[in-house]
Amino acid sequence: MSRPRPAAGGGRRLGVAPERLGKWLDGVADRHGAFVDVRLADGTLHVVCADTTSVSLRAPFDWTPGPALLTSFTAAAREPHRAAVLLVRRGRWAVGVFDGAGLVVSKVDARQVQGRTAAGGWSQQRFARRRGHQTDAVVEHAVETAVRVLLPHAGSVTGLFTGGDRGLVDEVLADRRLAPLAALRREPLLDVGEPTKAVLLETPTQFRAVDVTIVEPGDRPA
Repeated sequence: MSRPRPAAGGGRRLGVAPERLGKWLDGVADRHGAFVDVRLADGTLHVVCADTTSVSLRAPFDWTPGPALLTSFTAAAREPHRAAVLLVRRGRWAVGVFDGAGLVVSKVDARQVQGRTAAGGWSQQRFARRRGHQTDAVVEHAVETAVRVLLPHAGSVTGLFTGGDRGLVDEVLADRRLAPLAALRREPLLDVGEPTKAVLLETPTQFRAVDVTIVEPGDRPA
């Protein structure tokens, strides 16, 4: 479960692992009373407790509602999906394909990009051009890695999750060869550090999580 953070409009927002969702909802009912209303609107499941606490749940993947909305939602959230991941920052990138939380194929690579300099004038301008060329090279290499590793799986993945520097990710996905993957891109951007193998392996905790917003009575304006 991710660390709760303030939600727009009040309450708090967090990600709950699909395997823990049922137990987490049981805890909500224990603290706030029975669920008196469960309804679906625009792909989001809305639950209201006896004490008026509201819980909104959004699954990371598409699901088919059943007669018992909450039961079908929690069951669908636990189903494994094949997903692609693309992480890019200056100097480093990582790609991977996951079945559920299991990594199927991956590639992590790096290319040096010079740090900032305090020099000014022509020296600064030459440095900026050189650094720009190095960043362009990072994008080009990341594109080739994505084409080689991710593109063959484009027909079998249900979503592409991205993280790192949004601008660089956008540049990578602007390559026409990656259009089939770009069409599967999901939001929000994954919150990651440097794209290492260890960081890549941790991404399922984010992209598989159910997005939850909970608003308790005390969170509402008087």
